[in-house]
Amino acid sequence: MPIFFLLITLFTNAALSEESQIHLKEDLGKENIISQCSICHSADYITMHAKILDRSGWEKTVGKMINVMGAPINDCDKKIIIDYLVKNYGK
Repeated sequence: MPIFFLLITLFTNAALSEESQIHLKEDLGKENIISQCSICHSADYITMHAKILDRSGWEKTVGKMINVMGAPINDCDKKIIIDYLVKNYGK
């Protein structure tokens, strides 16, 4: 059993070390992204989609995170997050 836990630890550390350090642009809404979006996924998700999502795309994506994935984001924060994503990472 100890070998199993050792292997899990090694694989987890290897996977985490592959994740790059993304620094989001400073702007109103960045803290909302960090506190509410980054609890489920890395900021890589944002930068990967930056070239393909416009306002409509970000609205659908954030809506999916809330309605399908269960992200606990209220309507006020949803607007701040979408505005931040469109301004800083929109197509």
